[in-house]
Amino acid sequence: MHFKKYKSIVLDNGTMNLTRGCIHGCIYCDSRSLCYQFMHPFTDIEIKENACEMLDGELTRKRKKIMIKTGAMSDPYMPIKEVLKLSRSCFEIIYKHGFGLSFQTKSTLFLDDLDLLEKIHNENRLVIQITITTCDDDLCRKIEPGVEVTSERIEAMKILKSYGIPVIVWLSPILPFINDQIENLKCILEKCYNVGVKGIIWYGPGLTLRVGNRDYFYRQLDDVFPGLKKVYQKEFGNRYIVESRHKDLLNQYFIDYCESHKMMHNHKEIFDYINYFNEKKYEQLTLF
Repeated sequence: MHFKKYKSIVLDNGTMNLTRGCIHGCIYCDSRSLCYQFMHPFTDIEIKENACEMLDGELTRKRKKIMIKTGAMSDPYMPIKEVLKLSRSCFEIIYKHGFGLSFQTKSTLFLDDLDLLEKIHNENRLVIQITITTCDDDLCRKIEPGVEVTSERIEAMKILKSYGIPVIVWLSPILPFINDQIENLKCILEKCYNVGVKGIIWYGPGLTLRVGNRDYFYRQLDDVFPGLKKVYQKEFGNRYIVESRHKDLLNQYFIDYCESHKMMHNHKEIFDYINYFNEKKYEQLTLF
């Protein structure tokens, strides 16, 4: 872990990253790709030491309140005290300025901040995005070794449901020959429906392999699934997009299930939902 000063933090569309790098160790991690230009080891977490000051200043200057989003590149709830402290501090600033918040995570440590998150949900707006890849906890430990297993994430989602906090699930990635069984997809969808998930982001059964993350992924396959690397190389070569042989069956099952159970699954609809912010609601609340 190391600290670095930055000049800005929030993009025009409301996205921000508080850190760079990750310790979850997911074997498929796209953030390891060379195109993201990491100049330090990926697990040596770079913390934006002036994040709070930048965020406070930038939100003060914003004329229109929007949803602030984080977690796409680096999980705000990695089990590092400095990261957790920074995330909470920044979320408090977001709350203070009356902005909405949406973060993406594979962790359940956000439950420690439930007091703050409940206030953001009740007074501003909150959408939590959680990644689920497999119903099998043992398999989860292999492909996502540094983070809480699926059953723990599902339990956390039950708690969020009791608070009325909306959850969007990233059902991704579905890895060929690993978790691309119809039984796995059915199990995940049923669990999502039972805990009242608002919508599910699904890019189809497969993953992308760029220069950088492909090398890491193949090394992990050698360690975790001996012999599978050769299967991938024979089946896919150096393709950027790697798809399951069962993609048509899985895609159709996903669409049919979501539509019959009235769960959002259209990408535009979901991202519009995440980004929506009713500024008038906050202004009315502050009058009282």
